[in-house]
Amino acid sequence: MTLSLPMCAIDFTDDAMSSEELAIAERISELKEQLGDDLLILGHHYQRDQIVMHADLLGDSFLLSELAAKSKAKNIVFCGVHFMAESADILTSDEQRVILPNMRAGCSMADMAALNEVEIAWEEILQKTGLRDPAAANEGDSCLIPVTYMNSSAALKDFCGRHGGIVCTSSNAAGVLEWAYERAGQKGAVLFFPDQHLGRNTGISMGIPLDQMATWTPNERKDEVEWEQIRKSKLILWHGFCSVHKRFTVQQIEEFRNNNPNGIVVVHPECTKDVVNAADANGSTEFIRRFVAQQEAGSHIAVGTEINMVARLNATHEELEIECLEPTICPCSTMYMIHPAYLLDVLERLVEGEIPNQIVVEKEVQSGAKLALDRMLAIRK
Repeated sequence: MTLSLPMCAIDFTDDAMSSEELAIAERISELKEQLGDDLLILGHHYQRDQIVMHADLLGDSFLLSELAAKSKAKNIVFCGVHFMAESADILTSDEQRVILPNMRAGCSMADMAALNEVEIAWEEILQKTGLRDPAAANEGDSCLIPVTYMNSSAALKDFCGRHGGIVCTSSNAAGVLEWAYERAGQKGAVLFFPDQHLGRNTGISMGIPLDQMATWTPNERKDEVEWEQIRKSKLILWHGFCSVHKRFTVQQIEEFRNNNPNGIVVVHPECTKDVVNAADANGSTEFIRRFVAQQEAGSHIAVGTEINMVARLNATHEELEIECLEPTICPCSTMYMIHPAYLLDVLERLVEGEIPNQIVVEKEVQSGAKLALDRMLAIRK
């Protein structure tokens, strides 16, 4: 079994851990024991092994938020990024506290769509296209339905909830778009943010032609030709993207297949459409995990997603040869801000009676965001 690890990736086996790292790991375990059932540590798939080893539950962002809501733990430490912790706070009870080990752990994609920019785009598109806001529409009106990816702020989820829209994940984006088009009307459209690639790839899989898609870049003056493209579009895509998944290329796939004629390629739908089209399969982090597990022993698989998850898949499946499609890719920089030392710090402070780094979504924002998330919960495909 082989894996191409980048220079910036680290071997997280116990043998490779320094005495300081081992001391931190042992102390975290001691504090977990002290806090008992009052503590739940959630770990995202993209976290380093030194974090995952302490996680009570491992999964993608929304699965972890759902599991947190079902938990009775008083203190929920979310080893992920800010928007994930916000969603967990929205879905959990007032008695539960969601804590982020490092408050600087954000998401560059989520930051590409700010609430004020979306509000400006929303008003301009309604004015120029004649589409209606579903929150104020009459029966039979053609509407613009806002759809936000899970990788967005609570404020944008609230915006969608207040304007008749919904949240999606990479696993249910097609089902969410079907829901949206049923409500948009025959001549309606969807405004999808912040990830253009997930939106475009999902639209293509549903049979929406590229000439019925437009890309919206905020703060950019649009001429009449561009507005005409927007008017005829069924899917208006925000310009955002994931900096990690954008690094995968068709050339990398071709090189892998030249070296491995029977090799298999699976990528995340946040990759560009050309990469998704060139791959054998694409899907969410959970899909990729299941897809890899279903391959025959001896299969050689290139995976187009974050390196920590790829390394963990490789370690889990000794019967397979798994490598990252981009051999020099580094871990997600914002996920990597959750260092074991930060986890140790918040646990120490919890034991001392403090409530450090609590993520609190304002009640007025929670209302619309919860509505948009609940709409999504009903869609499982």
